[in-house]
Amino acid sequence: MSLKFHWRLPHGGETLGDTRAGFNRASLGLPDLQAQIAFCRQAEQCGIDSLLTDFGYAKPDPILLATALGLATEKIKFIIAYRSGLLSPATFVQQLNTLSALINGRFSLNIVAGYSPPEQRSYGDFLAHDERYDRTDEYLSICHAFWKSKGEVNFAGKHYKIENGSLHTPFVSGDRAAPEIFIAGSSLPAQRLALRQGTCWLRFADTPESVAADTLAISRQGIAVGLRLSVITRETRQEALSAAYSLIANMEVKGSEKEFIQRSDSFSMKATYELAEDEWLKPYLWTGAIRYVGATAIALVGTPEEIASAIMEYKAAGVSQFILSGWPKLDEMIRFGRDVLPLVRMQERALPSSDKTKSSHAS
Repeated sequence: MSLKFHWRLPHGGETLGDTRAGFNRASLGLPDLQAQIAFCRQAEQCGIDSLLTDFGYAKPDPILLATALGLATEKIKFIIAYRSGLLSPATFVQQLNTLSALINGRFSLNIVAGYSPPEQRSYGDFLAHDERYDRTDEYLSICHAFWKSKGEVNFAGKHYKIENGSLHTPFVSGDRAAPEIFIAGSSLPAQRLALRQGTCWLRFADTPESVAADTLAISRQGIAVGLRLSVITRETRQEALSAAYSLIANMEVKGSEKEFIQRSDSFSMKATYELAEDEWLKPYLWTGAIRYVGATAIALVGTPEEIASAIMEYKAAGVSQFILSGWPKLDEMIRFGRDVLPLVRMQERALPSSDKTKSSHAS
């Protein structure tokens, strides 16, 4: 199977050079449907598979947003980010199955156990890091039981109890009996959860060599591996470098990521933040924006040829899916679809048959 490329959906009020500390949350929290629908349609033209609808207290509910956008589009899929513990798993499946019937199953899930204790507590969740993963395991066990069951669902665990659960709205899709599930996080509990309950383990980027050890071990067990990162591509390398450094020059006066990282209990976010001590991990892998925007800002920087070659290095390391972003999201997505993606597809077609077979097993 070919590599899959997804993109982060922009939110209302986003501007070039935003930092986490500088977000205008009043604007972010409102849907911007006309602009977002236009972005979705452009993503379809760019060859993007899915758009990530983020979850967070400063943003609209991702299920409702995906519903509105899905009804206004025909092909694009959505990766709906959600956290366990905030809804009953039965209610969650009921909502998702209803959505699947409305947009023909054009979505997958990005299940996050949580990464900010203050934000989790604001939702009424006071569990510690590892306990949240244990609860998520139970949560997804119940979800899978509803998707697989031909009758009633019964479950008794530490965090949930379901007695004679019955949902009469099925999951509707042309090719699946349940949504694909991305499990995010680099900690051991996250990896174990991905193997038990997910279809794709999602982590932040590092060098292909650093990614390969865990990635290959997981992909051999039939679970796909996805990376979160950003892209800055220009016609020449000098133009790409100029764009990168101009970006952080605008960010320096808007606040850093340090305070958020100090409050977070996310292993992966903290580890990626530490990577920023070295600005260039590879000639194409830049960490300069991480300390302003966060872990997703680790970026591939260079010409289309350099970006495509880097992506193929990750493919060789066992990565089969990418959730990308850029600054601004629309312009960078258009450049990626026009200039980078055709090169990736050409290089995929040129691979020996044995490499293609390995890739299909990991996808």
